Formats: sequence, C-alpha cells, structure tokens
Amino acid sequence: MSLYFFENLSSDFIKLLENGDEHNVIIEVGESTLMQPFKVHSTVLCYRCPYLYEIDYQYIYGALINLEKVEKSIIFDLLMTANQFQLEELMTRLQIFLIENQSSWLKLNFSKIYNSSFRTHFKTLQNYYNDIIAKHPYLIFESNDFHTLPEAALVSIIQRDDLQLEESKVWNYVIQWGISQNKTLPPNLNDWTEKDFQILKNILQHCLPYIRYFQISSESFVEKVFPYQQILDKKLWDDILKYSMAPNKSFASKISPPPRKIIATQLPNRGYISSIITKEQATEIVSWIDRKKVAYEVNNNPYELNLILRGSRDGFEKKVFWNLCDQKINVVVVAKVKDTDEIIGGYNPIGWNSDFYNRPSETNDSLIFSLKNGNISNSIFSRVKVPSKAIYNNPVYGPSFYNDLFMNRSQEFCVYRIESYEKLIRESTGSFSIDDYEVFQIKSNLYCKQMANNNIFLKAILLLLSLYLYRELQRCVVLNRELPLDLRQINTLFDR
Repeated sequence: MSLYFFENLSSDFIKLLENGDEHNVIIEVGESTLMQPFKVHSTVLCYRCPYLYEIDYQYIYGALINLEKVEKSIIFDLLMTANQFQLEELMTRLQIFLIENQSSWLKLNFSKIYNSSFRTHFKTLQNYYNDIIAKHPYLIFESNDFHTLPEAALVSIIQRDDLQLEESKVWNYVIQWGISQNKTLPPNLNDWTEKDFQILKNILQHCLPYIRYFQISSESFVEKVFPYQQILDKKLWDDILKYSMAPNKSFASKISPPPRKIIATQLPNRGYISSIITKEQATEIVSWIDRKKVAYEVNNNPYELNLILRGSRDGFEKKVFWNLCDQKINVVVVAKVKDTDEIIGGYNPIGWNSDFYNRPSETNDSLIFSLKNGNISNSIFSRVKVPSKAIYNNPVYGPSFYNDLFMNRSQEFCVYRIESYEKLIRESTGSFSIDDYEVFQIKSNLYCKQMANNNIFLKAILLLLSLYLYRELQRCVVLNRELPLDLRQINTLFDR
C-alpha cells in the first residue's frame, strides 16, 4: 500500500516559491514602483505546463508563434498568460486571431470568454462580443451566467444606442442584475426598507444613467419602474412625470439619454432544412450544448444549424462523410432509426480529422443523445466522461463517438458499449439500420429574431384604428352626436 502526502508536498512548494531558493528565473510583473519580482524555477514551469510555456518562450525569444495546430482552449490560456506578463502586442494579435479564425468557438463559449474579457481588459474581444449582443441581446441577458456579469460589461451593453431590446426589458434585466449583487435584499419588494432601496441605488449608480426612460410605455412604467421610484434621482423623476403627462410634446432631458435606434423591419423567413429533427428538437440540442438549465425559447434560439450532409441526398458511403465533413468544427449528427421513432445523434465541437488516422481526439464538450419523439417520451443526453477518447478518427467509419456511437456501414450505426460517455442512449447495444442521417454545422445566428415579430402588422392596424376612433370620438363630442359604433365591438376586437 502506498501512502501519499500531497498536502505537505504542496506546502513545501509554496514555501519554495516564497523564499526563491535555488531559483534560476526572475519574472517581474507590473510597472515601475508597482513591479513585483517572482523568483521561480524553469523546471517546475516547464513540467507543470510544458506546452503553454513552450509557446510563451518562442514568442519571448524569437517573436514567433505557430498557432496552426493549437487547440482553441490553449490559445485562450495563452492569451490569459500574455495578460499576466503584460505582453501587449501578443495579447492584441491573439484576440484578432481568435476572432478571425475561431469565431465559432468564441460563440459556443460565449459567457465564459465574454466575462473574462472584461476582467482582463481584452478590448478587442469586448467590442466583438458587444456587437453581437447589440443585435441578439438574449444571448447574454437570458444566459445562466448573466448575474455574474461584471458591472463594466453590463454598462458597455446598455449604453449602446443600437441595442435591439425593448426599454422596459432593459430596465427589468438591470434591476435583476442589481438585486442579485446583494444577497441581503429581501425577495419580496413589499418588505424593502429605505436602506434596501439605497443599497440597490448604489449598486446601479453606473447603470441607471443609460436607461432610456422616455421609451418605456406608460403601462410598463407603472408596472415596472414606479415600484423602484426611490432609486431614481428627483430631477429625473420629475422629468419622467412631465413626459408622461404630455407624451406628444417635444421634451428633452439632460438626464435621460436619447432613444435607441431599434430596427423594426421584419426579417425574411429562412425556412427549416432538416428532414429528421424539428425546430424544438434543434433548440433542445443547442441548449444542452450550452449547458443551459432552462432551454432556449424556440423563437430565440441564438444558433443556426447549417446542413452539410444528408444521406438520402448525398449518399451513405463513408467517403461522402469524410469528403464533406473532414475538419468541420461544431458539428451535430442526427439519424432516424429504421422502423422506430428513435432519433439518435451526437455533438462534436472539434470535428473529425483525417490527419489523425486511427487515433482518438480529446474534448470535454462532446455529447451523444436520443431525442424524445413519438412514443419516446424523454430525451437522453449523455456527456463525455473520458475526454481523451471522446472522438475517433478513422475513414473506415463514418462519424464516430468512440465505441458509444459510430457509423460502421452504409445506412447502419452501432452502439457497442458504454466507454467514453456517461450512459447508453439506447436500451440495447449492437448495430441498427437507419432511414436517413444528417450532419449540421452550428453557427451563431446574428439576426434579431426577437425583432421579427409576426404581430407587427396587426399591432399597426390596431394602432391606426385606435387613432381613428379617438378622432371620431372628439368630432362627435364637438358636434354633440352619438358615436356611430358599438364600443362592445371594439372590446371584442382587442380581446382577440
């Protein structure tokens, strides 16, 4: 039996770092009077993170870095390391490289990278993400990590004039974020004291100036803003009251910023291209990929699935798969099992690569699944548990998630055994025939689907009708006539 003393070993290594005995490298971090030297040991650095430091040393000594075959996550780790060592030029070039060459990976790791960009002042990444959020704000506002968003990030979003979100919703999200920053605030607003409102006001002091209060409807204002009157400055509150009393009168406030430029045009319908899965099932898949506790709404799915291959259209031969899908990243495979309601598949973030012949590829983010459909009432999503054997690359097979799910023959898949993933996605193991299969590449949907409201035309008609009735009512009052329309008809119309 072996005895391990890792705690003492770790403590000894910390002491070695603190006193710097036998050091052969001095790393100076900071500038001038704030500079702090660290006496370290190159052997420890290289063994603890050999690949990352090899790249760092190539840059420091030779101003040369080859990122062609470097994993995306390692490139980001390198960016974080460059930030620690204040290598400004390297930081800038790495950000540009990720945006230009790994945009899909950046979007699939949206919250993590976005939050990190503000904690490390990666301006290029900040601007890249903010441009996306302005067009598709639900990506961040409906994310599980929204409440952990740094204040600077939230301010940078809501101060944009092109943020495509109703102002009442902007207000709601800002209030939610503010309340989440202090766990002592009572959950019931009726229990709040003057001190509680002051706490929230202090938390939101840099956010409140960027709310466009005059773009909030009267109904939403009464329902959502009025309960928080105490967190608004008196001058601003007076301006809001004046505006609410005369909304049609030209009114400028030195406190409230100008209106946002909301794009109201309806976007064309792109249609849906899968013959196997529905929009709801596609949304369920990307929600699991993003590890969402609450699934995306179908109409606010931030991703598109672009069809690469369909067996019934392109052929079921394995060479077809490799010709069309080799080295494609962020790939979803779905297959319809013959003579059943089963739809099985998997997600591969790193793609299959013919250069890695007969070798596995490592990833922590792949998964396999069986979708609820017909008589199958529950979906099964199985995440990878052995990352080093997540994906298998071999042109002898089609798409392969190691032994847990792979295409072994034309129009035939196989679930061999549980090996690399958490659980089986079928009740039995072995080969089975399929009717068809499809391969998609996931891409971020930058269009403002939430702005493409199918009811815009109807709302415009109702608005015109209400204006007409208002003028008719005024005319009848002046002429002392009865309104030639039963108002109950109007109520019926608006209730539809």
